[in-house]
Amino acid sequence: MRPPPDTLDSSPWMPFETRKRARDEKRVALLRTAVRLFLEEGYHRTPLSKVAERLNITKMALYNYFGSKEEILAELFRLGSEQYEAGFAAVERMQGDGLTKLRHLIRAYVVIVTADFGMCFARIDDRELSEETRLAVRHAKRRYDSAFRTLIREGVEDGSIRPCEPKLAAFIIIGALNGVADWYRADGPLSVETLADEFALRLTEGYAMPQPQRARA
Repeated sequence: MRPPPDTLDSSPWMPFETRKRARDEKRVALLRTAVRLFLEEGYHRTPLSKVAERLNITKMALYNYFGSKEEILAELFRLGSEQYEAGFAAVERMQGDGLTKLRHLIRAYVVIVTADFGMCFARIDDRELSEETRLAVRHAKRRYDSAFRTLIREGVEDGSIRPCEPKLAAFIIIGALNGVADWYRADGPLSVETLADEFALRLTEGYAMPQPQRARA
């Protein structure tokens, strides 16, 4: 039996680009749902069946996008790392003395660590990952530590930051920033921008060289 004339040129399948876009959108939705559940309830206490339930799909349908819960976590770490890298790269391109750039770096870190992927990177234990992925994550974290140390060292050299041990100062600052991931809530009284500004000031005020001395440096 021949189909009606007006359907001869139609197809029940979507074009490839449309299918790919739809798949990508579903994959992102899966990741955003998973990261929120991991952060709310804990990685171990969140079975994939719960992620699937929140998405209103079957657990088997979820496996079309990721082969395991660890694979989802590895991707979340990768996305979080990309956000930190982009923020750090933008600061490194800026002009200014070490103190100015350090404050910009702190602001960038606060913005990222209060977002889902960046918060996941800071809060969830990377020992949940395979050795190869865990090593990649820890390499990225050492890169962040190095970025802070470099700017602190630059500030000491250009006179904008008091003489100090860059390694210890970076440890103190990063520790305080990572703590934000544990207590920040999007529905809290302070905006991310306010938090970023406050942390940039408060975490550096003890290291900042007094203005008259900076002017003579």
